[in-house]
Amino acid sequence: METIKNTANAVSDKISEVISGSSAEANKQKAKDSSNTAGERVGAGIDYCKDKADEAGHAASKEVNKQKATH
Repeated sequence: METIKNTANAVSDKISEVISGSSAEANKQKAKDSSNTAGERVGAGIDYCKDKADEAGHAASKEVNKQKATH
C-alpha cells in the first residue's frame, strides 16, 4: 500500500514539476518582451525565479518518492 502511495506522490510531483517549468518559461518570455512595461518585466522575472525554485523542489520530491516506491 505504501508503494502505491509513494508512486502516486511521485507522479503528482512530476505533474507539478512540468507545470512549474511551463509557467517559468512563460514568465521568461514575458520578461524578455520589450513591449511590456518595466514593472511587468521585473514582475515576470521574479515569478520566473519562483517557478524555477518550485520546479526544482518538485523534482527533488519526485526523486525521493520514486526511491521510496522502489525500496
